[in-house]
Amino acid sequence: MSLRDHLYDLRHRLTLAMAFLAVGAIFGYIWWGWDIWPNGSLGDIMIAPYCGLPPEMRLPQHPCTLLQTTPFEGFLVRLKVGLGAGAVLTSPLWLYQIWAFVAPGLYDKERKFARTFVLFASVLFVLGAFLAYYVVPQGLDVLVSFGGGQFTTALKADDYFSFILVMLLIFGVSFELPLVIIMLNQTGVLPYDKLKRWRRGFFFGLFVFAAIATPGTDPFSMLALAVAMVMLFEISVQFARIHDRRKARRELGSEEDYSKLDDDEVSSLNLDNRPAEDEQPSPSPTPASPPDKPSSGYDDVT
Repeated sequence: MSLRDHLYDLRHRLTLAMAFLAVGAIFGYIWWGWDIWPNGSLGDIMIAPYCGLPPEMRLPQHPCTLLQTTPFEGFLVRLKVGLGAGAVLTSPLWLYQIWAFVAPGLYDKERKFARTFVLFASVLFVLGAFLAYYVVPQGLDVLVSFGGGQFTTALKADDYFSFILVMLLIFGVSFELPLVIIMLNQTGVLPYDKLKRWRRGFFFGLFVFAAIATPGTDPFSMLALAVAMVMLFEISVQFARIHDRRKARRELGSEEDYSKLDDDEVSSLNLDNRPAEDEQPSPSPTPASPPDKPSSGYDDVT
């Protein structure tokens, strides 16, 4: 296609992706107050970590609610959370639009690899988000306990839900680490030998990243993210080891070892360029004999 056709196609795909996100945001906004199952509304699910704190450590104690300090804070928070939930629910639809725009420029092998990458990336992101959701209550418990019982926690709705969404996003993106390492190993950028030598450095870097990335100052969230990333990193290293070993076997099998052949055994060398046996090389021309020296009269006489 021409550049203009590519731009038209990009506009078409972006329009569809934004439409799917808008539909997901509307559904998430409605889901906020809709109990799909008992206590299954989006608002109840998101506020559950805060309500899991001991009643004497939060305000108000009954019922479990958050503070709204501005008139439009509730609407904006509901819209923000609904957009996040809708983006996750409709991710196969708007991710397909990105895939449909990129796929025509890929080879068949690259398309197959990209499909696998997108599938596992989605699964790992969801797993990371679930882990963050179950880590947040423990993290909040540690954070509010620093006051030693002298404080009562009364969280603003905007601050609390921003904290929850950031935790979900950080854990979800961090769980993509093994896919990045496997992709770099497949392309030859990070072979297993380098990963093996740099393992300790990677472990230290992952703990530092977890300490910086987690928005809270509690050690529980940092340790949960760091341990999960270390385990995923080790799994990716083992995949790299298996891949490099298979690659080495294929390369070794493609090259024949002639050192173990018997002296009388015929090798499999390519002799196509060798002249045939029935073809004898043309004899080299013999140098012409020098012309006879003209005889003189004196020789005849003698």
